[in-house]
Amino acid sequence: MPDDIASPCVKQCQLDASGRYCTGCLRTLAEISGWASASNAQKQAALQRIASLRQPLPLRELNCRRCGQAFQCGRGGDNGGCWCMALPPLASADGGGDCLCPACLQQLAATR
Repeated sequence: MPDDIASPCVKQCQLDASGRYCTGCLRTLAEISGWASASNAQKQAALQRIASLRQPLPLRELNCRRCGQAFQCGRGGDNGGCWCMALPPLASADGGGDCLCPACLQQLAATR
């Protein structure tokens, strides 16, 4: 089967409370398990359904708790999410608190 439409997986796999949807990519269990064999039309339909569910995150103006650099949190990443979604989940890896700027978060990810 064709696989030219990439999976929307963001590598933050966790089922919602009902056990029907992944909270990371918003696909159903059937969409996840059948992605490799799905037609491009089926994949496109799933992506359109997912896009209709996504609410844009509010853009936040923050200062990095490590270096003090001002940055925006909430957009700039793949599939309309925050830029940090492209990195491994590290939110509490260095003691918690609010977000780090892109440079500090990438530096932290590189050391893990």
